Formats: sequence, C-alpha cells, structure tokens
Amino acid sequence: MQKENEGSLVIRLEQSLGQWQESGFEQALKSELKALPPGCLPLQQGVLRGGYADPSELEVSLLQQAGSATCLSLRVALFFHETIAGCSCGDDPVSEPVYCELDIRIDRQTAEASFKLR
Repeated sequence: MQKENEGSLVIRLEQSLGQWQESGFEQALKSELKALPPGCLPLQQGVLRGGYADPSELEVSLLQQAGSATCLSLRVALFFHETIAGCSCGDDPVSEPVYCELDIRIDRQTAEASFKLR
C-alpha cells in the first residue's frame, strides 16, 4: 500500500485497482483509504477553523468513478472531525464535524494514487 521512494511516500491502492468494476470496489477503496496512516490524506487542508484534522473516525463515500486506459478517476466525500483548541475554557478542546471532497487518481499500471482536495 505504501512505499518510500527517494524520501517521499508513495501510496498504492492495489486492492481498489484489483476490484475495479467488481462488486467489491467501493468497499475495497473505503478500506484502503481508512487504513492509511495519518497524514497520507490531505485532511488538514480541509479543516475550517484552524484546528487539527482527526482521522480516527474517518468515513468515506464514493461520489463519482470513471476509468480510462491509463488511470481511474474518483471523487470521494470525506467525513472526519476537526479538533479546535480554544481559550482554555472548561469545554476545550472542541470537536467539530468536517466534510470535504477529494479527487483521487489511481495509475492503472502501478496502482500509485494521487490526491487533490476540492
């Protein structure tokens, strides 16, 4: 699923690619995305109030899918929480739900995935 490549992390979604156009595709994609270590998905870019993305309860929904000869193009909805530190009041920190959409491209030869937050 992941591999170091000259100092940068390469994400491979091999199970998802293997299940493309099969009944288990959506579940394979969700499982692989949820199993990625923190920081692999650009969740921090999706926070709304300057807090920290908490991927511990990440939920994924497949919105769009298309395939070409070279890649799979997907759009998913991500649901997670943002932890917001405040003014050291009794109810700190606060956790707020966050929704964002993510475009995913999976190379059909290598299964390497790239992510772009919308």
